[in-house]
Amino acid sequence: MESVLLSGAATLLGEARRVVVFTGAGISAESGVPTFRDDLTGLWARFDAQRLATLEAFHSDPDLVWGWYEWRRARVRRARPNPGHVATAAIESLVPDSMVITQNVDDLHERAGSRAPVHLHGSLFAPRCIAEAAHPAPFPGTADDEAADPGEGRRLPPPRCTRCGALVRPGVVWFGEALPEAALASAVKAAAACDVLLTVGTAGVVYPAAEIPRIAADSGATVIQVNPEPTPLDMICATNLRGPAAQILPALVAAAWDVPEKK
Repeated sequence: MESVLLSGAATLLGEARRVVVFTGAGISAESGVPTFRDDLTGLWARFDAQRLATLEAFHSDPDLVWGWYEWRRARVRRARPNPGHVATAAIESLVPDSMVITQNVDDLHERAGSRAPVHLHGSLFAPRCIAEAAHPAPFPGTADDEAADPGEGRRLPPPRCTRCGALVRPGVVWFGEALPEAALASAVKAAAACDVLLTVGTAGVVYPAAEIPRIAADSGATVIQVNPEPTPLDMICATNLRGPAAQILPALVAAAWDVPEKK
């Protein structure tokens, strides 16, 4: 990472009044959370991730799908926010008019101190029933910070909604489903109004979420990318900072606001 690029990006970030931090799987991978298709290991490798992540699969074999998602949730709970997540929360505290928009279904931003990140693809920690009302549902018999690991490859019966009796499903967006309307609208509005958008750890190829950095650029915002590798977003970015989020974001925050870099 060239210091001149970091310095220039820090100046832009430090002068911004409205900031959006847009994150993808890369930032969570640095905490040891596997990407979606990499999360089929051992016994789970017998299955196709894309086929498990559908409403049809849940109706066909709810115990299998719920078991896999509970196993994923338990793995996320064992992970810890990395310095990239912490630096993102610091940006929120330093720029009152800021928003975190994430494609990730984990809760690492929340645990790092982010106020209310917008989850475009839902969350492993927000189950709801499959009824039309989509009642929010708590996890039965476990505290929020004590995800019970059902074991790899195990089927696990999903609970029933305490309000209507329908099966409870994972609160993520499955293939064939639309993004949450309110989350997408909030993300689009923020992207269109921001001065700077930081895109972190995402290749920018999953739509419609991948439109968010492009909306910001089209609206006149400066887009800064943090990613170890080139991506299709390179062409719309004013600056491309190559490297891991856990390394670059803390350095960027320290340079932007002249604060000691947290290790």
